[in-house]
Amino acid sequence: MVFSSLFFLYLFLPALLVLYYACRKPAFRVWLLIGFSFLFYAWGEPVWVVLLLSAALTGYLFALGIAKTRGTWLAKAQYIAAIAVNIGILGFFKYVGFFVENLNAVLPFQLAEPNIALPIGVSFFTFEIICYLTDVYKGTIPAPATPKNILLYVSFFPHLVAGPIIRYRDIEKQIERPQASLASFSEGVTRFVIGLGKKVIFANLLGETVSQLLQPGSEDATVLGIWFGVCLFALQIYFDFSGYSDMAIGIGKMFGFELRENFDYPYVSKSAGDFWRRWNMSLGGFFRDYVYIPLGGNRKHMVRNLFVVWFLTGFWHGASWNFIIWGLYFGFLIYIERQFLGAWLDKLPSFFAHLYATAVMLIGWVWFYFTDLKAAAKALLTMFGLYGREWANQELWIYFKENLLLFVIAIIGCTPLAKNALTRLARSFPRLENAATIIGNAAALAIATVLLVGSTYNPFLYYRF
Repeated sequence: MVFSSLFFLYLFLPALLVLYYACRKPAFRVWLLIGFSFLFYAWGEPVWVVLLLSAALTGYLFALGIAKTRGTWLAKAQYIAAIAVNIGILGFFKYVGFFVENLNAVLPFQLAEPNIALPIGVSFFTFEIICYLTDVYKGTIPAPATPKNILLYVSFFPHLVAGPIIRYRDIEKQIERPQASLASFSEGVTRFVIGLGKKVIFANLLGETVSQLLQPGSEDATVLGIWFGVCLFALQIYFDFSGYSDMAIGIGKMFGFELRENFDYPYVSKSAGDFWRRWNMSLGGFFRDYVYIPLGGNRKHMVRNLFVVWFLTGFWHGASWNFIIWGLYFGFLIYIERQFLGAWLDKLPSFFAHLYATAVMLIGWVWFYFTDLKAAAKALLTMFGLYGREWANQELWIYFKENLLLFVIAIIGCTPLAKNALTRLARSFPRLENAATIIGNAAALAIATVLLVGSTYNPFLYYRF
């Protein structure tokens, strides 16, 4: 089930909200959310509910064992075993095929390539369980006495399948007593509708043109066409993923939960490092706190730690060499920015720093978009006029004219300009703020509904990670 579906919008979510607010006891509300969260996860592939339930309960039991033996060798042994189990789950479902494929490329004999389906959200909920177990092992959080809390923490449907990655210590008190109010509910509705608009109005429409332009092997591919296609893809993936995060945060607010922010206008960045402080912040925070700092951070072996983190960041996104290259590419950029380039960028006018950041981000998205390395190389060669393609053609200008308005509005929408303008208007006309919010929400919901009616299935891009 996806948020941007008519069934979710007009049946699943309204039914859950009615039952949730009709139920007064906090413990019953928790079990209600758990039940609906497992139903949400089971909607497309019921078999994976067993995996989700097993992972959550195994994490709970390991946490109890670690807490009871804290300070002994047995606690450490249980912690290592628990981490191995979760990495094993992720590795089996996501990476076995990749390793077999690459072994077959070098071995004198061929291994049978497994056909293993990837459970939706496995990259997210295994990381959340690792966060939970690590914090229990360190003693920063207690192990809950009953499985209720960990079941909701792992399965809570707003963040279950595509993040943001949350930490148990951030949600523990909210599980016991969610801060539900009319104000938080209203904020949640607005945030959800904003995310829905990002996904349905922007990401979906942009994606239709992206697939047509990014065909570097096509005879119709042009230099400017590939650049324009990559720009549209950069906007598509931003509105797709940030839209999901907005919807997740908005739904959380409707039920009285505060989920962490995941995006902070990454396309206004002035460097690659700045971009990654603003993009998918929950994932960056996970690798910083649970990988980079434990390895030694900036204190020792900084270069090794940096490239380990960026290798893992790329590999986390997909079992394919293009994602590894994409991760290491950003790791290299951040390394040279730390060494000398960052100091140079600070001395430049902001325009040139933004230009540098935009250029390196767009080149990075080429590696992200094309899972085939030859296709990625052709696209990059075409972009820089090295593949014998013409600069533009009549077909490109047709695409450009058809998408110009959407392109310009999308560029404005991925910056703080629109938000700042609306904030100033609200301050100037405070009496109209509530009415304008209601009208805006209703209009965005109506447009999204019209676009969804009769549309083909279009899941969020990050569902596949």
